[in-house]
Amino acid sequence: MNVVRHVVFTHFKNHFKSVRTERPTLGNVQFQRLSFMEGGNLIKLFFMEEVKAAVWDCDSYKSPGPDGINFGFFKQFWVLLREDIMRFISEFHRNGKLSKGINSTFIALIPKVESPQFLNDF
Repeated sequence: MNVVRHVVFTHFKNHFKSVRTERPTLGNVQFQRLSFMEGGNLIKLFFMEEVKAAVWDCDSYKSPGPDGINFGFFKQFWVLLREDIMRFISEFHRNGKLSKGINSTFIALIPKVESPQFLNDF
């Protein structure tokens, strides 16, 4: 099973690898800069009201994680989960890193042809 996993992983890793290209420059174009106060706002801690507003702004039934939990779950059990959510967000703010596995996902291979024989057929 590990051989199959490795072959599939390598195939799609190579298929989706970014190609380095030269990007055009903008010459002497000057961009506006944030003021000291605006820059400081980017590193402020989050308030629970802000986090709750962000959760409530998300569709309740879309994009469940690998565990099947979607935003509707967080809304339904907000009173029980809010302290843990705030602790998680505060830890991210302090460390600048997400917990391992937070971005885990499942990939479903969808065949592009009637009887797929090769990885390119997905």
